[in-house]
Amino acid sequence: MFQGFTQDTVDFLWGIRLNNEREWFTAHKQDYLNHVDRPLRELSQQLWAAMDGSYPALGLRQHVSRIYRDARRLHGRGPYKDHMWLVLEKPSEAHLGRPAFYFEIAPNYFSYGCGFWDMTPETAAKHRARIDRDPKPLAKLARQIDKSKFTLFGAEYKRPKGDAGALLNPWYNRKNIGVSFDDNCEGVFFTPELFGEILEGFRFLVPFYRYFDTLPGDPSPKEEA
Repeated sequence: MFQGFTQDTVDFLWGIRLNNEREWFTAHKQDYLNHVDRPLRELSQQLWAAMDGSYPALGLRQHVSRIYRDARRLHGRGPYKDHMWLVLEKPSEAHLGRPAFYFEIAPNYFSYGCGFWDMTPETAAKHRARIDRDPKPLAKLARQIDKSKFTLFGAEYKRPKGDAGALLNPWYNRKNIGVSFDDNCEGVFFTPELFGEILEGFRFLVPFYRYFDTLPGDPSPKEEA
């Protein structure tokens, strides 16, 4: 049962950020297992069970990140991640660029929300084509997001792909799309109530998830991605 994170969680994440080397991690591995990995997995299990119980048709599965970076992609960085995350997503054999619910912790923040990290050019083109055909469904979602605590994120194109109007342009002209809520590692972060806060946010974002999860099934647009 998830009981909240602790100051030891934050201390470890700061430690690995400042001492990203095998010797330090080996000496503090039990701290990682006790204060980062275990509570994150407990939180992931509870969130998945609640979401699957309420929305079984979404077909979500859970995944918790590993602390080890891919050795092929270090690019001068240390071998360990200094932020960890969980995702609830639909399993797929193909790289379809589907959205996911997520929660992330770092030494200086925690964040949760829903969106894409790997939207394919084809899915992005389908997204724009859907707005061109009928902007009203996304406009409704965009207004709801604007009135909520969540904010839009995602890399924007250097050159806009088109003009969908003031409300939808921030959605239309992004390579990746997501919404997030970010907060400091304090207060609710150290309590079991964090689970309820995240679950409430995920439930609010279900219509957003459903809208974007159906994009891969749209007909391919004639424009070049």
